Amino acid sequence: MFSKYILTAFALVAVASAAPLAPATITACSGSIDPSDGCVTIPVICSNCTNLTGGLSFLNKEISTVQVPGGFICSFYEDFGCLGDQNSDDVVVLTGGTWSMSNVQGVQGPLNFNDLTSSFICSPV
Repeated sequence: MFSKYILTAFALVAVASAAPLAPATITACSGSIDPSDGCVTIPVICSNCTNLTGGLSFLNKEISTVQVPGGFICSFYEDFGCLGDQNSDDVVVLTGGTWSMSNVQGVQGPLNFNDLTSSFICSPV
């Protein structure tokens, strides 16, 4: 009888530990994030460039606010393909938090990156 309860406990632990973790997402908005205006949640596919094309084309050159998940760092680029010079103002790098793209820290100082993003890439910190 005692072993039956132990086996049941082990089975429950195994099922709970096998449950998939929720994927990380960023929220990108063509307007404000609160209240939500033109926002969409996009899954973070680590180290893969996401171009704002297809179903995301309405955000191309339209992102005004983003929310980056904690524990991630994301680079936002003016060009498709996550192409840009890390030493210029055609890319901004943001860590976890909510950001107004009109006032972000560029490589060379404060930068208005509002309505400039065409692609982004994220990775864990």
